[in-house]
Amino acid sequence: MSGQVIVVGAGPVGQSAALLLARWGVPVLVLDQRPERDSAGSKSICQQRDVLDIWAAAGAGRIAEEGLAWTTARTYYRDKELFSWTFDAQGPLPPCVNISQTRTEEILDAAIAAQPLIEVRWDHQVTGLEQDDRGVTVRCRDRVLRAPYAIVCAGARAQGLRQALGVGFEGETFDDQFLICDIRADLPGWEHERRFHFDPEWNPGRQVLIHPCPGGTFRIDWQIPPHFIPTRQDVARRIRQIIGDRDYDLLWQTTYRFHSRVALRMRVDRVLLAGDCAHLVAPFGARGLNSGVPDAENAAWKLAFVLNGWAPEELLETYHTERHAAALENLEVTAATMRFLAPRTEGERTRRRAVLESGQVAEVDSGRFAEPFWYVDSPLTTPEPGRPFKGRPPKGEACAPAPGVIVPDVPFPGGRLREHCRDGFLLLLGDMCDSGLFAQVLGKVITAPLAVRELAGIDGTGTLAERLGAGPDEAWLIRPDAHIAAIIPHAGAEQVVAAVRRASRLS
Repeated sequence: MSGQVIVVGAGPVGQSAALLLARWGVPVLVLDQRPERDSAGSKSICQQRDVLDIWAAAGAGRIAEEGLAWTTARTYYRDKELFSWTFDAQGPLPPCVNISQTRTEEILDAAIAAQPLIEVRWDHQVTGLEQDDRGVTVRCRDRVLRAPYAIVCAGARAQGLRQALGVGFEGETFDDQFLICDIRADLPGWEHERRFHFDPEWNPGRQVLIHPCPGGTFRIDWQIPPHFIPTRQDVARRIRQIIGDRDYDLLWQTTYRFHSRVALRMRVDRVLLAGDCAHLVAPFGARGLNSGVPDAENAAWKLAFVLNGWAPEELLETYHTERHAAALENLEVTAATMRFLAPRTEGERTRRRAVLESGQVAEVDSGRFAEPFWYVDSPLTTPEPGRPFKGRPPKGEACAPAPGVIVPDVPFPGGRLREHCRDGFLLLLGDMCDSGLFAQVLGKVITAPLAVRELAGIDGTGTLAERLGAGPDEAWLIRPDAHIAAIIPHAGAEQVVAAVRRASRLS
């Protein structure tokens, strides 16, 4: 191991990066400009199943346990309910949970405190980044630090660091503001429902979103005019319009504007950008933190492979290739949502009004919920014509496994499949494949951690192959981030070796 990695920023993306690097045995120094952890407000609240899975692997499974697993989403137009849908609750983890970012950070901090490979230094504002062929120089106000690599997770206000790296941050800012309030109130029947209101009489021409959170709390978002400054009386009136005369406590409030921006590069030599400093999207669909944590995981395993000598430095370029593509997809999805929520042209306003008044459910866009990005076109993925990626399935349906797609998290007695997937590469074999032969051959060509397992025995029931739809002569190569790198029919040693080499950039 050649030195620690510096992580700039101790928000949830930086915390996740630190924990995931330490899980690989990489020492980490986390720097944050704040004097200490600030614990104010709910901020990012809705965490998707695959992100909960990453946090569980990082030692923060309490986030899924403590979060509120809401089940039903209701959408209204004025005083009429247009439609509702219910999450597919199948799987060992909930489809999503609501939990305040403050509590998420507390849980991640506890996991970090238990990890001797991580050091956190507060009141360390990074003022400059310089690189050479041996490492990164990180300049703070009163000291200079060195590391072979750095991950910048410094949030939306990291303009100076992006400029130091020569990275543009193109995009746009939406005019309308959004007012957020956290309240505690007794609202029977609302505890497990997300409610989205288009054009209610108490916020005409704009939207209101209500999310349940743990402990009898609720998060309310109002779209408000660009220059409106809400007073205490305005906030109280708006809350009363939603909850009536019930008692409530106002816990926190803020206003903000939405941005749609993506960094032109997410890797600059030895520095990787992750989270909000690399991409900002409107929050409808919860695609902010739910894309920042996969950034951290992608960066962590690739840095660990390079630092340990298991893969060449060229592997790091695929961090940019994969996660930049993910950011662009999120930008496209959320930009379409914002055109529906905050139309800017007469044509957009006319279309939105027609869709809502006619109740065209398929056309109503209140935000497509966060999904994992699938690395179908990644240079690390070995295509298989017999198992093509068929595109995003309809809401509520699972995607058929294919190269590039995250492997289904199949539950079985005493565990689940993805618990076996994050310690290195995993080669899953049908019962016609010779596991001993593959293990012997692969041991000669790759030094990275790689486990060879037979599908028939991994779950203790012998039904995993059937549940995955895996053939008896197939080999499935799973990446260290649980994505399928290859599905190889009629698997022979030569094809498997080629897929492993491709997935680690050894070829």
